[in-house]
Amino acid sequence: MDLLEHLAPLWLTLKVATLATALALAAGVGVGWLLARKRFWGREWLDALASLPLVMPPTVLGYYLIVVLGRNGWLGHWLHAKLGVTLMFTWQGAVIAAAVSALPLVLKSARAAIEGVDTRLEQAARVLGAAEIAVAWTVTLPLALRGIVAGTLLAYARAMGEYGATLMIAGDIPGRTQTLSMAVFDAVQMGDDRLANTLVFLISAACVLILVGAGQLLKPRYE
Repeated sequence: MDLLEHLAPLWLTLKVATLATALALAAGVGVGWLLARKRFWGREWLDALASLPLVMPPTVLGYYLIVVLGRNGWLGHWLHAKLGVTLMFTWQGAVIAAAVSALPLVLKSARAAIEGVDTRLEQAARVLGAAEIAVAWTVTLPLALRGIVAGTLLAYARAMGEYGATLMIAGDIPGRTQTLSMAVFDAVQMGDDRLANTLVFLISAACVLILVGAGQLLKPRYE
């Protein structure tokens, strides 16, 4: 296997992790704000449902995604019938699986960070005539940014290492859906220690860089 073939799973992993984190960030911050600032029936049930990927076995999560997104699934069937879109055994399906797996990390961090924002500052903005969306964008989210960034970086690392759910919905197709985690498993199964060591080094180096970047971003400004 040449260098480009070694790097193919890395590029795919980075693409999948980036898009998955973007989806998890949008959903996680939105739901986190809703849980932190609104009171409604079923609030904690929504929190529990969104947090399930943290504790649910990846294969079970993958099965649920197949039920929803598979060709015969309620959403997958509609997408195929109306739009001609199939998510099974595609890298786009891998993005969705990774996003669902990473969502709780953004959600928990965003909710905690937003709950830590002084509501008196938000109320002052409302008194000055700011609409609710403007309060969220100009007061709440900027003050909660550090927590949101921390959760986002953790979600990115989680998306990079996702295996079980991604394998079930996207499969392990070299050059199409094979991420680094799958490539490592395949190399070990084939007894190719050299390839396995190379791939492990790549994903380990990427994770270390993410953690170092997280530490720099979250370092107190007064240090």
